[in-house]
Amino acid sequence: MKRCISSSRRVSSFILATAVLAISGSVFAQSVDQVLQAELRRLNLAQQSQERINNVVEGTRSLEDQYRAINKEIDGLKVYNRLMMAQTEGQQAVLEDIALSMDQVDVINRQIFPLMERMIDGLEQSVALDVPFLMDERTERIGKLKDTMSRSDVSVAEKFRKVMEAFQIENDYGSTIEPYKQSLTLEDGTTRDYNMLRIGRVGLYFQSDDTNITGRWDNDARAWVLDNGARNEVRKGLRVANQLIAPELVLLPISAATEAQ
Repeated sequence: MKRCISSSRRVSSFILATAVLAISGSVFAQSVDQVLQAELRRLNLAQQSQERINNVVEGTRSLEDQYRAINKEIDGLKVYNRLMMAQTEGQQAVLEDIALSMDQVDVINRQIFPLMERMIDGLEQSVALDVPFLMDERTERIGKLKDTMSRSDVSVAEKFRKVMEAFQIENDYGSTIEPYKQSLTLEDGTTRDYNMLRIGRVGLYFQSDDTNITGRWDNDARAWVLDNGARNEVRKGLRVANQLIAPELVLLPISAATEAQ
């Protein structure tokens, strides 16, 4: 009887121990889960904190880069402003020079117009008193000069250039020879075309193709005169002027130069 009771006690103790162990194992498992979950929460919090830190760092870097870019742009603008200020000062100086020049131009314009008119009048008188070669061309040139002077669409510089050009053309006549054709009316009233020979501004001669008529301009008498004695020399001069023969000496009568009145 006692043996049975002892056995029963041992069984009860074993069951009790087993139950205790089972309960302890369950409690331990729950504690491990809680620890793991807590650790996961901590890791999540740490990860979130790190992400916030990274965002702050990235934001700081972005602001720093923007700050550097803005400073670089400001430095560039400072250089540009200095250049613009120098350019503006230079342009202002140019404007002042232009304004001064315009004032001077007004003064020059008031003085140059009378000068050009006197030059044209003098040129017209010179042509009228000169040997009468190319008279249509020369008088037409003077007429165009007078018309140009009255035109408002032609600058003063262009007007002065044309006046000087006309003077240069007249001046060049004095050092050249020239052949051309012209219709003349002689003392007998006949009119025909003649071969004309101009030698500088001192000699003007004519000769016909189909007759032996030869003559010259007498500037003292202001008339055409016949001079058949100069026929051969006039013919030779015409051939030289037309470049048909090499230049050679031509002996022709000319009027002596006189002082202008």
